[in-house]
Amino acid sequence: MEKHGHGLEFVMTAHVRDQRFIDLMAMIAYYHCGGHRLDLEHSMPIGEPWVPGSTCDHLLISLPYLHGPDLEHCPLPGGHARILWTLPVTTAEIEFRRRHGHEALEQLFDEAEIIPTDPFRSSVCRRSRNSPLLRSRNSPGRRPSAGLGWRA
Repeated sequence: MEKHGHGLEFVMTAHVRDQRFIDLMAMIAYYHCGGHRLDLEHSMPIGEPWVPGSTCDHLLISLPYLHGPDLEHCPLPGGHARILWTLPVTTAEIEFRRRHGHEALEQLFDEAEIIPTDPFRSSVCRRSRNSPLLRSRNSPGRRPSAGLGWRA
């Protein structure tokens, strides 16, 4: 979506070709252009793992920091495009971010030296044995799901 010569690009890095990534990028673009202005630090549950066997079932809009700050703003004739990454993250990481903030989550990523584009990486958030997140979907006392939707 362009405004005054400036646009926003969402980039995803994947280790395999898969139709689900195309569908996910189309969903992001549709949501963004439909009036829900996505930006840095927004997140969304995607309803399934990024790929079979992945614990990452959310996406997080982040800076393209593996490529350096120069990639964030790409000059174009008459304007520029801002480049933001869509990264695979886990439910626990999103809940941690909601409690402690985006910078605290980024710090955990840095400390764990994760490869942020790896959908098979382990979560950087540890949960206690008594956490409601570890209870089954039908367990009494389980917290209700926040539902689908973008979170700032």
